[in-house]
Amino acid sequence: MRQSRREVVWGEGMRAMRWRRALLMVACGFAAGTAWADDAARDHVVGCMRANIPQSVQVKEVELTATDRTGGKRVLRGRLYGTRVDERLRAMIKIESPSDLAGAAYLMRENGGGDDMYVYVPALRKVRRITGSAADNSLWGTDISYGDVKQINNAFSAGQVDLLGESELSGHKVHMLALHPAPETDSRFGLIRLWVDQASCVTIQAEFVEGQTVRKRLVVAPDGLRQTGEHWYAADAQMSDLQEGTSTRLKVLGVSSDLNLSGRYFNPSTFYIGN
Repeated sequence: MRQSRREVVWGEGMRAMRWRRALLMVACGFAAGTAWADDAARDHVVGCMRANIPQSVQVKEVELTATDRTGGKRVLRGRLYGTRVDERLRAMIKIESPSDLAGAAYLMRENGGGDDMYVYVPALRKVRRITGSAADNSLWGTDISYGDVKQINNAFSAGQVDLLGESELSGHKVHMLALHPAPETDSRFGLIRLWVDQASCVTIQAEFVEGQTVRKRLVVAPDGLRQTGEHWYAADAQMSDLQEGTSTRLKVLGVSSDLNLSGRYFNPSTFYIGN
């Protein structure tokens, strides 16, 4: 039977619609597959970074050299202890010198909704809890904030992380990440850009962006990566406040990992007691 022109037009229209629908489904499937692949790649990088944190670690000496805008220097020395409990990081720093800061200590504990932070002030003989935007305050007059201790330990969890791609920095092949801190952290930084060494999974550069301005930059020295056992860490890094014109150099000396550390180092009631 001969088809009418109307039937022919209708049939062609239906076939065209089916083709468009099929193409749309393929495109959606490709986009979903690409998004899944991007998420998987990001999770792999972040997972590698967190896996690089030892179950426990003791830094026999950590040295912080703070340089003010006139070139004046102040050197702080102490010890750092870290551990993972249920895959959540706990880190404690205790200062041994100079004498006016001897005994000062800081404790950071990851939890499900952010971080718990505490600082012990020897002059007051009191432990104070750090909350909200105070996490961005200076740690003992250095360019490192209370919140930065987590980044220095190569870990972060609160916020959205995006994988931006791959590049090369100072002879290292790197993954580039963007971290948007979670609103509940009250961070003044809306974005933290990270350059993560592909071989060691250690951040070798980080930029802390406030508004549209890079306020602080963390840079690991070209030969500043070290390995203890299976784990890598930054042994020589510098945090610079680009607005204030100040900087703090962080040097890590003598690391022992996977030790059986006492829980008192990470207890808010006892972290500041003894060595």
